[in-house]
Amino acid sequence: MTPYEKAYNETMGIEGIYSNDPDDLGGETYKGIARLKHPDWHGWTFIDEGKGHPGFPDLLAQNALIEQLVQDFYKAQFWNHLWGDKVSVLSYDIAAEMFDTAVNQGTPWAILYLQQALSLLNRNATLYPDLVEDGSIGEKTISALTAYLKTDSVQMLLLWMNIFQGARYAALKQEKYIRGWAKRLTLTKEKRT
Repeated sequence: MTPYEKAYNETMGIEGIYSNDPDDLGGETYKGIARLKHPDWHGWTFIDEGKGHPGFPDLLAQNALIEQLVQDFYKAQFWNHLWGDKVSVLSYDIAAEMFDTAVNQGTPWAILYLQQALSLLNRNATLYPDLVEDGSIGEKTISALTAYLKTDSVQMLLLWMNIFQGARYAALKQEKYIRGWAKRLTLTKEKRT
């Protein structure tokens, strides 16, 4: 199993299957793919066809093609944009945390939390320079992560990434979802430690 496949399986263990909650800003979702944000995703064709059949949405889980579309979507839209293969060589746990965060909050936020945590933990810029916290991954972020991991623990970095993630959840003030979001902060960490 590749690091991507492992991270994907972990995140899908937290994501729901199908939802059309009117309070959800993403609108209709399938395995975390929000129709309002990704209206051109090819899987919507299968979902729309399935809506008239008994057993919907459970019958979607039996469709191997839609599952492949979901996996391909997440790899292209999230894992690759996070430089998941490169980050996972340094630390699978960091790559998996970033992936799960990106799926729930967006890729720039996942990268931003890593950058914020790295800048906070650089011992007053003695380990590596402060990063430009722009939510865009590049060689400087990878270099800082490499330097950090030579001297400090993955768990400390994960803790601060989760603190920043949790602060954003709190700022959204959507109490309906706050308990589920809290699970994202704890379940993913528990699975990897």
